[in-house]
Amino acid sequence: MNPFNYDTEQLLDVAHQVRRDIVRMVHAVNSGHPGGSLGCTEFLVALYFRQMTHKPEFDMNGIGEDLFFLSNGHISPVWYSTLARAGYFDPKELATFRKLNSRLQGHPATEEHLPGIRIASGSLGQGPSVAIGAAQVKNLNGDDKLVYVLTGDGELEEGQVWEAAMYAAHHKVDNFIWTVDYNGQQIDGPVDAVMSLGNLRAKFEAFGWKVLDCDNGNNFASLIPVLDEAKSLTGQGKPICILMNTQMGYGVDFMMGSHKWHGVAPNDAQLEQALIQLKETLNDY
Repeated sequence: MNPFNYDTEQLLDVAHQVRRDIVRMVHAVNSGHPGGSLGCTEFLVALYFRQMTHKPEFDMNGIGEDLFFLSNGHISPVWYSTLARAGYFDPKELATFRKLNSRLQGHPATEEHLPGIRIASGSLGQGPSVAIGAAQVKNLNGDDKLVYVLTGDGELEEGQVWEAAMYAAHHKVDNFIWTVDYNGQQIDGPVDAVMSLGNLRAKFEAFGWKVLDCDNGNNFASLIPVLDEAKSLTGQGKPICILMNTQMGYGVDFMMGSHKWHGVAPNDAQLEQALIQLKETLNDY
């Protein structure tokens, strides 16, 4: 059922185009969240174009498919672009991002029935709880496919995520892979300055999780082996957590590593500068 099994060069081509889509989308409406979107591009591209069993002919129930839930819904541009480039809807619809009556709202929503979206997200901290429930349903139904969720690291300041972590370990939800975008930045500044997360590996392990580190989530050569390992560890009685180090704004030099690009759109000159750095590979919408 997986229509894709891209090699590294093909994945790089998709990632380049997704980044172009992101900066053009947020620039067009002077609104949106480019920083985290650019930082998570490799992760979303790897999931949809290599790792997951899924089909663009969207079915809300997702029976027999791997499911993905985006908890940090403000990075919707990277998800919308990835879904469009994977065939869920026409990439031309990306031009409607954040416009009135668009299916591509600033945070993913279900009322608009955009293919690929199973829950409304953006109220931080809720995604893991929903994803764990979906994973349990798969187990109850004898569906051997996996459930993935992505959260931001600043999002872990929400108490609900730790209730979810405790629940998943207690109930041995072992068809579930939780990835933390560990870029060290949130809207108000560095995570360590706002509210330090301490030793995340030790925290998840203390809750009963198997924890993997990805040293560079912006490099497919580093990311894909970790995703493969995570998949190989499912079904062994423990949920899996990936701590994925990324750079906010990756791919655009003046955005990289700064919380200032969490929710700021590039102006005309900045867009031109960004696009020079990001080659067009799959055709702009």
